[in-house]
Amino acid sequence: MARHIQSLERAAAMLRLLAGGERRLGLSEVASSLGLAKGTAHGILRTLQAEGFVEQDAASGRYQLGAELLRLGNSYLDVHELRARALVWTDDLARSSGESAYLGVLHQRGVLVIHHVFRPDDSRQVLEVGAMQPLHSAALGKVLSAYDPVAHNEVLENDRETFTPRTITDAVDFEAVLDLTRARGWAADVEETWVGVASIAAPIHDRRGMPVGAVGITGAVERVCENGELRPELVAAVRDCARAVSRDLGAGRF
Repeated sequence: MARHIQSLERAAAMLRLLAGGERRLGLSEVASSLGLAKGTAHGILRTLQAEGFVEQDAASGRYQLGAELLRLGNSYLDVHELRARALVWTDDLARSSGESAYLGVLHQRGVLVIHHVFRPDDSRQVLEVGAMQPLHSAALGKVLSAYDPVAHNEVLENDRETFTPRTITDAVDFEAVLDLTRARGWAADVEETWVGVASIAAPIHDRRGMPVGAVGITGAVERVCENGELRPELVAAVRDCARAVSRDLGAGRF
């Protein structure tokens, strides 16, 4: 019988532990849970971190799964229920809006893009699956911050970076943005993250009514906006897509 490689078994056990436990675990917790010496656990964690499979919070020193796991390929992403349910609807959204469509979920201190549909034209585009977007300025991030208590805490407890002159970083002003997002059911980003770029996003809920992600579109300001305002038909398209995905996940009316 072929011998198992102990270091790989330990690394696999560590990934399973991080996937099934708290949002973040400290070195002592990881070592104790797996029956490893701290030095051994630390070495494995550092290796996994170097490969992008594990991330360490700079403030607390605690560990959680890394975004690189999502970059391993569509074989993993295809089993993700949210992405699987959203495939057809996001394709329709990109086609009807004429803009790129994105599906994002909360990950660490930002939004992890788990699905990206290209803008339906012949322009050169780069697949952004696995990319991170900020919680406080991107439309996807604002939606998650407004509806997900964990995202809300993350964005308020950490510094909010200024990306453009339009980025909102003041806590009081940002709370007002979240109140508006909840009141109207969608969020916008008009040159708050990238100059010349505007985005619209809406929340996706599961069968329990819990926010599990956000869907949106992104494009040039001159296409997404008209006379200084977001085009209402694009807002409606994004909201309809979010509702459709939510219904497929078993959500009731909201």
